[in-house]
Amino acid sequence: MKTAVGIGAAALVAFASALAFAPRTPPPLAPTTIGVERSHFNTVTQVGERLLAAGALGEILYSDDKGAHWLQARIKEQRQALLISMAFAPDRKTGFAVGHEGWILRSKDSGSTWEEVAFSKENGEPLMSIARLPSGDWISVGAFGRAITSRDNGQTWEPLALPAEVEDKHMNRIASTEDGKHWLIVGERGLVIRSEDSGANWQIEPEFYKGSFYNAMATREGGWLIYGMRGNAFVQAAPGMPWLKSAIQAPVSFFGHAQEKDGTIILVGQGSMLGLSKDGGKSFSLQRAKGRATLTDIVLTGPDSGWMSSDAGLQPFPPSPQAKAATQADPGATP
Repeated sequence: MKTAVGIGAAALVAFASALAFAPRTPPPLAPTTIGVERSHFNTVTQVGERLLAAGALGEILYSDDKGAHWLQARIKEQRQALLISMAFAPDRKTGFAVGHEGWILRSKDSGSTWEEVAFSKENGEPLMSIARLPSGDWISVGAFGRAITSRDNGQTWEPLALPAEVEDKHMNRIASTEDGKHWLIVGERGLVIRSEDSGANWQIEPEFYKGSFYNAMATREGGWLIYGMRGNAFVQAAPGMPWLKSAIQAPVSFFGHAQEKDGTIILVGQGSMLGLSKDGGKSFSLQRAKGRATLTDIVLTGPDSGWMSSDAGLQPFPPSPQAKAATQADPGATP
Protein backbone atom coordinates (compact mmCIF):
# COMPACT_ATOMS: atom_id res chain seq x y z
CA MET A 1 0.00 0.00 0.00
CA LYS A 2 1.70 3.22 -1.18
CA THR A 3 -0.71 5.70 0.36
CA ALA A 4 -4.03 6.06 2.14
CA VAL A 5 -5.61 7.47 -1.03
CA GLY A 6 -7.05 4.11 -2.11
CA ILE A 7 -8.43 2.93 1.22
CA GLY A 8 -11.85 1.37 0.73
CA ALA A 9 -12.01 1.98 -3.05
CA ALA A 10 -14.00 -1.19 -3.66
CA ALA A 11 -16.43 -0.27 -0.91
CA LEU A 12 -16.91 3.16 -2.48
CA VAL A 13 -17.70 1.66 -5.90
CA ALA A 14 -20.20 -0.75 -4.37
CA PHE A 15 -21.81 2.04 -2.40
CA ALA A 16 -22.04 4.30 -5.48
CA SER A 17 -23.63 1.49 -7.53
CA ALA A 18 -26.18 0.77 -4.84
CA LEU A 19 -27.03 4.46 -4.62
CA ALA A 20 -27.48 4.76 -8.38
CA PHE A 21 -30.12 2.01 -8.49
CA ALA A 22 -31.84 2.83 -5.22
CA PRO A 23 -35.49 3.96 -5.21
CA ARG A 24 -35.79 7.73 -5.57
CA THR A 25 -38.51 8.17 -2.95
CA PRO A 26 -37.40 6.21 0.11
CA PRO A 27 -39.19 6.67 3.42
CA PRO A 28 -37.64 9.49 5.49
CA LEU A 29 -34.85 8.41 7.80
CA ALA A 30 -34.61 9.42 11.42
CA PRO A 31 -31.77 11.88 12.12
CA THR A 32 -29.85 9.20 13.99
CA THR A 33 -29.58 7.04 10.86
CA ILE A 34 -28.40 9.55 8.24
CA GLY A 35 -25.41 7.76 6.81
CA VAL A 36 -23.96 6.89 10.19
CA GLU A 37 -24.03 3.11 9.84
CA ARG A 38 -23.58 2.61 6.11
CA SER A 39 -21.28 5.27 4.67
CA HIS A 40 -17.52 5.49 4.28
CA PHE A 41 -16.12 8.24 6.53
CA ASN A 42 -12.47 9.29 6.42
CA THR A 43 -12.46 11.85 9.19
CA VAL A 44 -14.33 12.83 12.33
CA THR A 45 -13.54 15.96 14.32
CA GLN A 46 -14.92 18.22 17.04
CA VAL A 47 -15.42 21.98 16.79
CA GLY A 48 -16.58 23.34 20.12
CA GLU A 49 -19.50 21.12 21.08
CA ARG A 50 -20.17 20.10 17.48
CA LEU A 51 -19.02 16.84 15.88
CA LEU A 52 -18.41 16.63 12.13
CA ALA A 53 -17.70 13.64 9.88
CA ALA A 54 -16.84 13.56 6.18
CA GLY A 55 -16.06 10.95 3.57
CA ALA A 56 -17.50 9.21 0.52
CA LEU A 57 -19.51 10.99 -2.18
CA GLY A 58 -18.77 14.36 -0.60
CA GLU A 59 -20.90 13.60 2.43
CA ILE A 60 -20.54 15.80 5.53
CA LEU A 61 -22.59 15.20 8.67
CA TYR A 62 -22.72 17.14 11.92
CA SER A 63 -24.06 16.50 15.41
CA ASP A 64 -24.72 18.95 18.23
CA ASP A 65 -25.56 16.33 20.85
CA LYS A 66 -22.36 14.24 20.98
CA GLY A 67 -23.49 11.91 18.22
CA ALA A 68 -27.02 11.07 19.37
CA HIS A 69 -28.42 12.65 16.19
CA TRP A 70 -26.62 13.40 12.92
CA LEU A 71 -27.72 15.95 10.31
CA GLN A 72 -26.65 16.43 6.71
CA ALA A 73 -24.58 19.54 6.08
CA ARG A 74 -25.58 21.64 3.07
CA ILE A 75 -23.01 21.71 0.24
CA LYS A 76 -23.87 24.34 -2.36
CA GLU A 77 -22.24 22.47 -5.26
CA GLN A 78 -22.03 18.74 -4.61
CA ARG A 79 -19.28 17.01 -6.63
CA GLN A 80 -19.62 13.63 -4.87
CA ALA A 81 -15.83 13.40 -4.58
CA LEU A 82 -14.20 11.64 -1.65
CA LEU A 83 -13.45 13.98 1.27
CA ILE A 84 -10.44 13.11 3.42
CA SER A 85 -9.59 15.88 5.90
CA MET A 86 -11.16 18.83 7.74
CA ALA A 87 -9.73 21.63 9.86
CA PHE A 88 -11.14 24.73 11.55
CA ALA A 89 -9.77 28.11 12.59
CA PRO A 90 -9.64 29.17 16.26
CA ASP A 91 -12.92 31.08 15.78
CA ARG A 92 -14.59 27.65 15.42
CA LYS A 93 -16.65 28.99 12.52
CA THR A 94 -14.28 29.05 9.54
CA GLY A 95 -13.28 25.62 8.33
CA PHE A 96 -12.07 23.76 5.25
CA ALA A 97 -12.57 20.24 3.93
CA VAL A 98 -10.35 18.73 1.21
CA GLY A 99 -10.37 15.57 -0.85
CA HIS A 100 -10.08 13.99 -4.26
CA GLU A 101 -9.93 15.95 -7.53
CA GLY A 102 -8.41 18.88 -5.67
CA TRP A 103 -11.77 19.60 -4.07
CA ILE A 104 -11.69 22.31 -1.39
CA LEU A 105 -14.79 23.33 0.55
CA ARG A 106 -15.09 26.24 2.99
CA SER A 107 -17.57 26.75 5.81
CA LYS A 108 -18.23 29.98 7.70
CA ASP A 109 -20.83 28.60 10.11
CA SER A 110 -19.06 25.77 11.96
CA GLY A 111 -19.83 23.22 9.26
CA SER A 112 -23.57 23.61 8.72
CA THR A 113 -23.10 24.83 5.14
CA TRP A 114 -20.15 24.59 2.73
CA GLU A 115 -19.14 26.39 -0.47
CA GLU A 116 -16.67 25.26 -3.09
CA VAL A 117 -13.45 27.24 -3.48
CA ALA A 118 -11.51 24.83 -5.72
CA PHE A 119 -12.14 21.74 -7.87
CA SER A 120 -10.29 20.19 -10.82
CA LYS A 121 -11.88 17.14 -12.38
CA GLU A 122 -9.23 16.78 -15.09
CA ASN A 123 -5.94 17.27 -13.24
CA GLY A 124 -6.96 17.45 -9.61
CA GLU A 125 -4.59 15.38 -7.49
CA PRO A 126 -6.15 14.25 -4.19
CA LEU A 127 -5.59 16.59 -1.27
CA MET A 128 -5.00 14.53 1.86
CA SER A 129 -4.67 17.04 4.70
CA ILE A 130 -5.31 20.69 5.53
CA ALA A 131 -4.25 22.89 8.44
CA ARG A 132 -4.17 26.52 9.54
CA LEU A 133 -0.83 28.03 10.49
CA PRO A 134 -0.50 30.52 13.39
CA SER A 135 0.01 33.24 10.76
CA GLY A 136 -3.54 32.67 9.54
CA ASP A 137 -2.39 31.08 6.29
CA TRP A 138 -3.89 27.73 5.30
CA ILE A 139 -1.82 24.89 3.85
CA SER A 140 -2.89 21.65 2.19
CA VAL A 141 -0.85 18.69 0.93
CA GLY A 142 -1.65 15.60 -1.07
CA ALA A 143 -0.70 13.17 -3.79
CA PHE A 144 2.25 13.45 -6.18
CA GLY A 145 3.99 16.12 -4.15
CA ARG A 146 1.15 18.60 -4.35
CA ALA A 147 1.32 21.32 -1.69
CA ILE A 148 -0.65 24.59 -1.75
CA THR A 149 -1.24 27.56 0.52
CA SER A 150 -3.80 30.35 0.85
CA ARG A 151 -3.07 33.74 2.38
CA ASP A 152 -6.58 35.13 1.93
CA ASN A 153 -8.69 32.62 3.85
CA GLY A 154 -9.19 30.29 0.94
CA GLN A 155 -10.10 32.72 -1.83
CA THR A 156 -6.98 31.88 -3.84
CA TRP A 157 -4.36 29.13 -3.60
CA GLU A 158 -0.74 29.02 -4.73
CA PRO A 159 2.09 26.46 -4.49
CA LEU A 160 3.60 25.94 -1.04
CA ALA A 161 7.40 25.99 -1.05
CA LEU A 162 8.74 22.68 0.23
CA PRO A 163 12.21 21.09 -0.11
CA ALA A 164 13.07 19.68 -3.53
CA GLU A 165 13.53 16.23 -1.98
CA VAL A 166 9.74 15.91 -1.73
CA GLU A 167 9.68 15.27 -5.50
CA ASP A 168 6.45 13.45 -6.40
CA LYS A 169 5.95 11.70 -3.06
CA HIS A 170 2.45 11.49 -1.63
CA MET A 171 2.02 13.54 1.54
CA ASN A 172 -0.62 12.13 3.85
CA ARG A 173 -0.89 14.32 6.93
CA ILE A 174 0.01 17.66 8.48
CA ALA A 175 0.50 17.69 12.27
CA SER A 176 1.51 20.33 14.81
CA THR A 177 2.17 20.91 18.47
CA GLU A 178 -0.66 22.51 20.43
CA ASP A 179 1.03 25.93 20.40
CA GLY A 180 1.53 25.79 16.62
CA LYS A 181 5.28 26.36 16.75
CA HIS A 182 6.42 22.92 15.58
CA TRP A 183 5.07 21.07 12.55
CA LEU A 184 5.49 17.82 10.64
CA ILE A 185 4.29 16.68 7.23
CA VAL A 186 4.50 12.91 6.72
CA GLY A 187 4.05 10.77 3.64
CA GLU A 188 5.17 7.84 1.56
CA ARG A 189 8.69 6.42 1.21
CA GLY A 190 9.59 7.54 4.72
CA LEU A 191 8.94 11.21 4.00
CA VAL A 192 9.07 13.50 7.05
CA ILE A 193 9.21 17.29 6.64
CA ARG A 194 9.74 19.48 9.70
CA SER A 195 9.16 23.13 10.56
CA GLU A 196 10.41 24.71 13.78
CA ASP A 197 9.17 28.24 13.02
CA SER A 198 5.37 27.89 12.90
CA GLY A 199 5.34 26.67 9.31
CA ALA A 200 7.34 29.52 7.76
CA ASN A 201 10.16 27.24 6.57
CA TRP A 202 10.40 23.48 6.03
CA GLN A 203 13.30 21.01 6.10
CA ILE A 204 13.54 17.32 5.23
CA GLU A 205 14.14 15.01 8.19
CA PRO A 206 16.95 12.50 7.53
CA GLU A 207 15.45 9.20 6.37
CA PHE A 208 15.01 6.53 9.05
CA TYR A 209 12.31 4.35 7.43
CA LYS A 210 11.44 3.54 3.80
CA GLY A 211 7.72 2.78 4.12
CA SER A 212 4.66 5.02 4.19
CA PHE A 213 3.67 7.20 7.12
CA TYR A 214 -0.03 7.99 7.41
CA ASN A 215 -0.18 10.32 10.40
CA ALA A 216 1.72 11.97 13.25
CA MET A 217 1.02 13.52 16.63
CA ALA A 218 2.91 15.68 19.09
CA THR A 219 3.41 13.92 22.42
CA ARG A 220 2.80 15.58 25.77
CA GLU A 221 6.44 14.98 26.64
CA GLY A 222 7.54 17.39 23.90
CA GLY A 223 8.33 14.86 21.19
CA TRP A 224 6.60 13.21 18.25
CA LEU A 225 4.91 9.94 17.34
CA ILE A 226 4.76 9.01 13.65
CA TYR A 227 2.90 5.92 12.43
CA GLY A 228 1.79 4.22 9.26
CA MET A 229 1.76 0.95 7.39
CA ARG A 230 2.25 -2.58 8.73
CA GLY A 231 2.56 -1.65 12.38
CA ASN A 232 5.49 0.70 11.88
CA ALA A 233 5.54 3.58 14.35
CA PHE A 234 8.38 5.70 15.67
CA VAL A 235 8.82 8.10 18.58
CA GLN A 236 11.22 11.00 18.97
CA ALA A 237 11.80 12.42 22.45
CA ALA A 238 12.76 15.89 21.18
CA PRO A 239 13.89 17.56 17.93
CA GLY A 240 17.29 16.25 16.91
CA MET A 241 16.96 13.09 18.97
CA PRO A 242 16.94 9.67 17.24
CA TRP A 243 13.69 8.10 16.09
CA LEU A 244 13.02 4.88 18.01
CA LYS A 245 10.73 2.13 16.70
CA SER A 246 7.61 1.47 18.76
CA ALA A 247 6.73 -2.06 19.85
CA ILE A 248 3.51 -3.18 18.11
CA GLN A 249 2.64 -6.88 18.16
CA ALA A 250 1.00 -7.18 14.71
CA PRO A 251 1.50 -5.60 11.25
CA VAL A 252 -1.54 -3.34 11.52
CA SER A 253 -1.66 -0.14 9.48
CA PHE A 254 -2.93 2.79 11.56
CA PHE A 255 -4.53 6.00 10.25
CA GLY A 256 -5.88 8.13 13.12
CA HIS A 257 -5.29 8.88 16.78
CA ALA A 258 -6.56 10.49 19.97
CA GLN A 259 -5.21 10.87 23.49
CA GLU A 260 -7.05 10.37 26.77
CA LYS A 261 -6.63 12.80 29.68
CA ASP A 262 -4.55 10.21 31.50
CA GLY A 263 -2.08 10.22 28.60
CA THR A 264 -3.19 6.98 26.93
CA ILE A 265 -2.62 7.21 23.17
CA ILE A 266 -5.22 5.51 20.97
CA LEU A 267 -4.45 4.58 17.36
CA VAL A 268 -7.16 3.33 14.98
CA GLY A 269 -6.56 1.29 11.84
CA GLN A 270 -7.29 -1.64 9.59
CA GLY A 271 -9.24 -4.68 10.69
CA SER A 272 -11.10 -2.61 13.33
CA MET A 273 -7.92 -2.65 15.39
CA LEU A 274 -6.98 -0.18 18.12
CA GLY A 275 -3.46 0.37 19.39
CA LEU A 276 -3.23 1.56 23.01
CA SER A 277 -0.09 3.07 24.54
CA LYS A 278 0.46 4.18 28.12
CA ASP A 279 4.15 5.02 27.72
CA GLY A 280 4.07 7.88 25.24
CA GLY A 281 4.01 5.68 22.14
CA LYS A 282 6.97 3.46 22.93
CA SER A 283 4.78 0.34 22.94
CA PHE A 284 1.19 -0.53 22.04
CA SER A 285 -1.25 -3.24 23.06
CA LEU A 286 -3.96 -4.24 20.58
CA GLN A 287 -7.73 -4.34 20.92
CA ARG A 288 -10.49 -4.92 18.37
CA ALA A 289 -13.49 -2.69 17.86
CA LYS A 290 -16.69 -3.80 16.10
CA GLY A 291 -16.37 -5.89 12.93
CA ARG A 292 -13.47 -5.85 10.47
CA ALA A 293 -13.73 -2.31 9.14
CA THR A 294 -10.88 0.05 8.36
CA LEU A 295 -10.98 2.65 11.14
CA THR A 296 -9.83 5.98 9.71
CA ASP A 297 -10.09 8.51 12.56
CA ILE A 298 -11.16 8.99 16.17
CA VAL A 299 -12.36 11.90 18.30
CA LEU A 300 -12.97 11.86 22.05
CA THR A 301 -15.97 13.75 23.42
CA GLY A 302 -15.34 13.08 27.10
CA PRO A 303 -13.85 10.57 29.52
CA ASP A 304 -14.13 7.13 27.89
CA SER A 305 -16.46 8.38 25.17
CA GLY A 306 -16.12 9.38 21.54
CA TRP A 307 -16.58 8.35 17.91
CA MET A 308 -14.53 6.51 15.32
CA SER A 309 -14.92 6.93 11.56
CA SER A 310 -14.49 3.98 9.21
CA ASP A 311 -15.26 2.59 5.77
CA ALA A 312 -18.34 1.01 7.37
CA GLY A 313 -19.83 4.05 9.07
CA LEU A 314 -19.34 5.74 12.43
CA GLN A 315 -18.78 3.67 15.56
CA PRO A 316 -18.98 4.75 19.20
CA PHE A 317 -15.87 4.64 21.34
CA PRO A 318 -15.03 2.71 23.46
CA PRO A 319 -15.87 -0.59 21.74
CA SER A 320 -18.45 -2.91 23.25
CA PRO A 321 -17.29 -5.45 25.86
CA GLN A 322 -17.78 -8.19 23.27
CA ALA A 323 -15.41 -6.46 20.85
CA LYS A 324 -12.82 -5.91 23.56
CA ALA A 325 -12.52 -9.65 24.08
CA ALA A 326 -10.67 -10.10 20.76
CA THR A 327 -7.12 -8.80 21.12
CA GLN A 328 -3.57 -9.93 20.54
CA ALA A 329 -4.32 -13.59 19.83
CA ASP A 330 -6.27 -12.70 16.68
CA PRO A 331 -5.22 -9.32 15.29
CA GLY A 332 -7.13 -10.08 12.11
CA ALA A 333 -5.30 -7.62 9.89
CA THR A 334 -3.07 -8.03 6.91
CA PRO A 335 -0.29 -5.72 5.74
